[in-house]
Amino acid sequence: MAASIKNKIKSIRELKNYTQEYMADQLGVTQAGYSKIEKGKTILSFEKLVEIARILEISVEDIISFDSQRYFNNFNRVKGNNNGSILINSDNSEALKKLYEDKISLLEKLLYQTEQELERYKKRFGQF
Repeated sequence: MAASIKNKIKSIRELKNYTQEYMADQLGVTQAGYSKIEKGKTILSFEKLVEIARILEISVEDIISFDSQRYFNNFNRVKGNNNGSILINSDNSEALKKLYEDKISLLEKLLYQTEQELERYKKRFGQF
């Protein structure tokens, strides 16, 4: 696997605030197994790349062409005014909104998983 692909996958995952554990769970592998993908210690098949793209909700082409420097340069076009407040470039407001929606969705999934785990513990060990 090309070094740049593993770095691009990691960067996109981090931008979406997805953990390695979340990605591993979605792929049906262990966290250690997923970590090997990002470290380039395992061969990444095209099929696995397609699965990763699906989880990240982007295309394989977007992963391949992802340029973190260009992304941050575009995203961070921020203008300050005299009172120190920050105005985000309106071109980026949709991207920012999407990132927040993705983060909220992930947090809801994590909350649901935590609640399910708590219920399993209660059933196994009884009420606290």
